[in-house]
Amino acid sequence: MSRCLSAHVHRTTRAYNPSIRYTGGGWLCAKMVGVVGREEVPVPEYRVVEICAGAGGQALGLELAGFEHELAVELDETACATLRCNRPHWKVAQGDVASPAVWDPRDYANIDLLAGGVPCPPFTVAGKQLGATDERDLFAWAIELCAVVAPRALLLENVRGLSLPRFSAYRQHVLDRLSQLGYVADWRLLQASDYGVPQLRPRFVLVAMRPADFAYFSWPEPTGEPPRTVGEALGDLMAAGGWRGAARWARRANDIAPTIVGGSKKHGGPDLGPTRAKRAWRQMGVDGLGIADAAPSQQDPVTWVPKLTCEMVARLQGWDGDGYEWTFTGRKTASYRQIGNAFPPPVARAIGSRIRQAFDRCGQPRELVEQTSVTHDPVYAVLRGDGGFLTMNQILRRLPEPMEVPAFERHLAHLGRDFRIEVASRKSGDAYKLGEFMAFTGQADHLRHEAFVNPSKIS
Repeated sequence: MSRCLSAHVHRTTRAYNPSIRYTGGGWLCAKMVGVVGREEVPVPEYRVVEICAGAGGQALGLELAGFEHELAVELDETACATLRCNRPHWKVAQGDVASPAVWDPRDYANIDLLAGGVPCPPFTVAGKQLGATDERDLFAWAIELCAVVAPRALLLENVRGLSLPRFSAYRQHVLDRLSQLGYVADWRLLQASDYGVPQLRPRFVLVAMRPADFAYFSWPEPTGEPPRTVGEALGDLMAAGGWRGAARWARRANDIAPTIVGGSKKHGGPDLGPTRAKRAWRQMGVDGLGIADAAPSQQDPVTWVPKLTCEMVARLQGWDGDGYEWTFTGRKTASYRQIGNAFPPPVARAIGSRIRQAFDRCGQPRELVEQTSVTHDPVYAVLRGDGGFLTMNQILRRLPEPMEVPAFERHLAHLGRDFRIEVASRKSGDAYKLGEFMAFTGQADHLRHEAFVNPSKIS
């Protein structure tokens, strides 16, 4: 049975005032706003369906940007309990998001925004960067979902790993498919610390819209203010138990936090990440080998090296301040994983505000040119453009820039992990043809279905 770690559930109440000009998140035109606590936020005019919603980091940010949730879909039972605990009026569906038994995407056709934080392990080093062949990969499926739901905009976020050369062809395939569906899209690597989150947390974000809306879209600008240090952000929580060393500790913790890693069910209890991260935490006076139940007490020595509590980690993830109150259900390990795997609410809010701004046609439209700054795999581009068999020499001659044979072989090896590469033997050497994309996009015979026979074991 889940339990709430906080005694209070903060519910959103809004008092509408049409005369106030809202300027948070880069708004350029006046809109009706409401009030959450003491903070003005846009009145919800737009609807969102969120897939892989987790514990609600992105959900809260989008709510604060003025999006009302029609549906949130999440696999993890405890995370669903957290969503229901904080927003009892939301419709929350628990289960495999790709299962027709959990929800019917056709019921949400023409939703304003389709958003999600699809699983990250397929694109991480820890997850072996399996990409399209990882049974947890839902990025390509989410793109295909646009063909059914036809949202006005799409927002997907993931780890920095997806921005690496290993996935350049994967990214270009995503852009190509969105273009076929009538969307203009762009990728951007955003740093959470640029939006007030006291943590080194890069996120790779995809936004897609119809051309008429995308002409008004621009990525959120950094706040321009340096984020608080760990000591500044957590000093009061460290002192809450009467620890006499709190002030001394806060002075030592004079940097932003390393990337918080939520981990998965395949690993043990909660801790603050890999060895390098633990070393960085130790330099700031934090024991990263676990999570504490409570802040240090009066009995702890001044020189104590404390562990963080779930409440502290949540604050470092951006659940901090008026409007960002949130309660996490479940035991300590489950709560920490929900917090650590979340998309920081302030970053989601900043992006959501810019999407809303585009919907409202604020500012001046710009002429649309090639939007993405990501360079796709040149070998992939040649094979895709030809559609037939090409030898290595034929491919190398068509590349825009010279490429050495080892580099060509590396590109081909990366391609072969996400696409089927057909090989034909010729007198002049092997010839290659780009085959089907191996990612799950809804195929009834995909190997993913075997892995999800018992979805409770998926992490």
